[in-house]
Amino acid sequence: MAIRTIITEPNKLLRQISKPVAVVGSEEQKLMDDMLDTMYDANGIGLAAIQIGVPKRIIVMDISKDENKKEPRYFVNPIIKNKDPLKATYEEGCLSVPNQFAEIDRPSKCEVEYLDYDGKKQLIKADGLLATCIQHEMDHLEGILFIDYLSKLKRSMIIKKLSKLKSNSAEV
Repeated sequence: MAIRTIITEPNKLLRQISKPVAVVGSEEQKLMDDMLDTMYDANGIGLAAIQIGVPKRIIVMDISKDENKKEPRYFVNPIIKNKDPLKATYEEGCLSVPNQFAEIDRPSKCEVEYLDYDGKKQLIKADGLLATCIQHEMDHLEGILFIDYLSKLKRSMIIKKLSKLKSNSAEV
């Protein structure tokens, strides 16, 4: 297991649409293990494979608050089957958009079909933070970031700030 580098905005890779996984094998399981280690190391609650430069439709997450009781979840080729018309608002952040947060409206509940860590088909009915997190991470698979839901002005201010941080750290 290894901690990988998380790609940050602006980066063209983050706007790429991820490819479906044909089979969940040992290579995909190792990737999911690395993703989980990377996410925990960065104090995140969700991570899509594209965020570490792998354009595969794989997500890991753990929304448990207890440091000693981890509850990792693995989603391969997730598909949202149903979305509740009722919206919920959560303050979202993203490991690929460091130190930026915004309130985003998303469907409050959703049903997601996916393959688990062992490649078995699953269906989950998610609500609350889990529903928000799944939708946020699934957006990554389509090349969408949470800042894309903001006004053009707010989004460009955030991207400008991130670009400046990137160029400053590159000079060091």
